[in-house]
Amino acid sequence: MVTIAPHGSWESPVSAELAAAGDGRPEHLGAVGDEVWWTAPRPAEGGRRALVRRRADGTQESVLPAPWNVRNRVHEYGGTPWAGMSTPDGPVIVFTDFADQRLYAFEPDSASAPRPLTPLGAVGGGLRWCEPQLRPERGEVWCVLEEFTGEGPSEVRRVLAAVPLDGSAAQDRGAVRELTDDSRRFVTALRVSPDGRQAVWISWDHPSMPWDGTELRIAQVGDGALTGARTLLGGPQESVAQAEWLPDGSLLAATDRTGWWNLHRVDTTTGAAVNLCPREEEFAAGLWKPGQRWFAPLPSGLVAAVHGRGDTRLGILDPHTGELADVPGAWTEWAPTLAVHGERVTGVAAGPYTAYEVVELDTRTGRAQVIGAAHEDRVDPAYYPRPHHRTFAGPGGREVHAHVYPPHNPEFAAPDGELPPYVVWVHGGPTGHAPLVLDLSLAYFTSRGIGVVEVNYGGSTGYGREYRNRLREQWGVVDVADCAAAARALAEEGTADPARLAVRGGSAGGWTAAASLTSPLTEGLYACAAVIYPILDLAGWACGETHDFESQYLVSLVGELAEVPERFAERSPVNHAERVRAPFVLLQGLDDVICPPVQCERFLALVEGRGVPHAYLTYEGEGHGFRRADTMVSALHAELSLYAQTFGFDAPGVPPLELKG
Repeated sequence: MVTIAPHGSWESPVSAELAAAGDGRPEHLGAVGDEVWWTAPRPAEGGRRALVRRRADGTQESVLPAPWNVRNRVHEYGGTPWAGMSTPDGPVIVFTDFADQRLYAFEPDSASAPRPLTPLGAVGGGLRWCEPQLRPERGEVWCVLEEFTGEGPSEVRRVLAAVPLDGSAAQDRGAVRELTDDSRRFVTALRVSPDGRQAVWISWDHPSMPWDGTELRIAQVGDGALTGARTLLGGPQESVAQAEWLPDGSLLAATDRTGWWNLHRVDTTTGAAVNLCPREEEFAAGLWKPGQRWFAPLPSGLVAAVHGRGDTRLGILDPHTGELADVPGAWTEWAPTLAVHGERVTGVAAGPYTAYEVVELDTRTGRAQVIGAAHEDRVDPAYYPRPHHRTFAGPGGREVHAHVYPPHNPEFAAPDGELPPYVVWVHGGPTGHAPLVLDLSLAYFTSRGIGVVEVNYGGSTGYGREYRNRLREQWGVVDVADCAAAARALAEEGTADPARLAVRGGSAGGWTAAASLTSPLTEGLYACAAVIYPILDLAGWACGETHDFESQYLVSLVGELAEVPERFAERSPVNHAERVRAPFVLLQGLDDVICPPVQCERFLALVEGRGVPHAYLTYEGEGHGFRRADTMVSALHAELSLYAQTFGFDAPGVPPLELKG
């Protein structure tokens, strides 16, 4: 029997605790002999990342107990934190631990504890390591070194480095051998050719971000040193996102020189590039984390490649014919992590009704199967949302891509004539993408009668460089207008209640949510907002209030501060507190160095006393992106309580959020 009740008040088995327990996904896949390893989230264990081992017989174990946390802070978002190799005595693993950022080695089949390979840093953010690659023939691990030279967030240098495996550098920074100089601000993705004679890597400099312009560098490998480095491909207007050597010694790179990240064979002498599979699709995306991998060569010479337009698929490419055969299955999103062992490819994939799971493809048979982190329906799938793609018309008729998640609960329906409230979910980045996958945090709202629309506004990845470039110098305009276009369209067509629209987002999405409360483009549109670890003050963010990786991001998103200070002032929510009319909740991690609490505090001081209902919740031990189960539960409860108070419905079992004006 279906119960009639107002939207928002529907009872649901999708609790905040259940949503928090399922947060996160497997990452950083790797093959160690016949075994597959990855890192996995542990929200109930303080948000640490565990290292999971899947043996050849299919058994699995977490090899490092708490408090080991296999994660690093390179670029603050972290890069690939581990690597391993198989030996007659069992696996040898090197990894970074989040607590001290040191590189460790350990043998899981022995009784010995992990032993440090690198020293503690004494200055600023210290010494950080990522993308380790074991070089047993040299007795070393090669990796990216991020070394702080002062206390400021941008007093830092990055090089490719070689760390002795014997532990001689554990107390001696001088024992670390630098493979490159620090003439480039950022370095990543070191790849040594099959014959060991050449190496390539990707680099770039401020003010570029890696999706704006990067260089593919090549050098000779001699006596362990990289010599004669030169630029092979790329530049300020070309983004090379990944490069890999094929078994025959030829070089492949994902570059967007055609307007789309396509796979090219690159001549290592001239840099001439031939597109192997010309498509208006993406075979890569924004390089947010060092070590992300969208394609991987197989020993046969075939190439496993994540590709698509909006949604992504895993395909097997024949680089000689350009033929691309896709893996069957209901997965609509493949993460940028691939591992190859023999003719098997392992990736991480999800779909509209399944969370991220580890999937293995046998390229000889074409059979794909889940081998780890298998999705479990912890509640009846009947409570999951039923999403669909939409393309809305933005200003000037431009396309705005989105996913619409209508309210859905098999046990409830709204009274006749009642339109549902809708929340616009704004993804982070802003050079990012909202995938069409099952998210229990989203289902937490849709199963209670609240609709959600996720907007891939102009600037998002997945739709080519032209779509991505819409946001150049237009942040706070295009993103705000595109999200508003989706909200208005849903209201005008009778899908959403125009009086009960909200906006929410975290990080760059928090910026768009806050800007939507103060922008003339959205005046009176949103009834409330959930603003999560946001950017609120562009001038402050451009002048040292963030980390080095994004410290000059605003040059492309807004412009040069010295040249257009009025633009920075006009778009920043902190300068327009008087325009805020709608209630809001502000959620902030106190350890966040990317979007620091000082910006929230500055904004709140200007809102105080203006009669706008609001709440500010802070969380000790949380950085940029909440990882702890108790934090995520609190945040979901606060958000639902805000909607209940604003939209006028009861939220059973949810602690009331105290709003002050």
